[in-house]
Amino acid sequence: MGVHIDGGMSDYVCVPEQNVVAANGVTLDEAAMVEFLAIGAHAVRRAGPRKADRILVVGAGPIGLGCMIFAKLHGGSVTALDVRSDRLAFCCDRVGVDNTVIAGFDARETLSQLTDGDFFDVVIDATGNAGAMQDGFEYVAHGGTYVLVSIVRDTISFADPEFHKRETTLMGSRNATPEDFFEVFHAILQGFVPTDALVTHRVKLAEAPASFPMWLSPNAGVIKALIEV
Repeated sequence: MGVHIDGGMSDYVCVPEQNVVAANGVTLDEAAMVEFLAIGAHAVRRAGPRKADRILVVGAGPIGLGCMIFAKLHGGSVTALDVRSDRLAFCCDRVGVDNTVIAGFDARETLSQLTDGDFFDVVIDATGNAGAMQDGFEYVAHGGTYVLVSIVRDTISFADPEFHKRETTLMGSRNATPEDFFEVFHAILQGFVPTDALVTHRVKLAEAPASFPMWLSPNAGVIKALIEV
């Protein structure tokens, strides 16, 4: 709802009772962030990382940050790749990723050096950019897993000989199941999620229409904006 069918901005929504998860114990602010964090938790669970796996998350928006948080909680060594240095600084200071790399012409060489030329056991793309999604195939280690959280209308292509040589596992991830929601609630209640830092903007409902265009600007520095009644 709100993606494949209309209804995301409805005043009232009717859904099956089994699809509703109780937000017991968390604040309203925290409950408003559970959904995007669950998308990240689901992507990490799909990848099935082992402790100490090298995990690259491409894209440091809210979904990417969720992936980083839960990749760390699963014991991974996490590297963040993004075009914006301010987002990478946030990943380092607030999420505690192990390495950050600015996207650009020399990013592949930097990623190679970080892994002694082996690249990453798990690569997760959360950019929403077809070019970045295609580049990600080059960052997967032999026997590694590539998870595409991003959804784009474009056709994604890759070099088949390289794909087969590395025996890459390719996965799509777009859902969140009750198991993922419960994992997020547990992580929040244990203090493992920097929810206060993730909220960068807050407005009243009446101010929201005027605020949306401003939030779209990279200069606004939006991570997550909350709308209050």
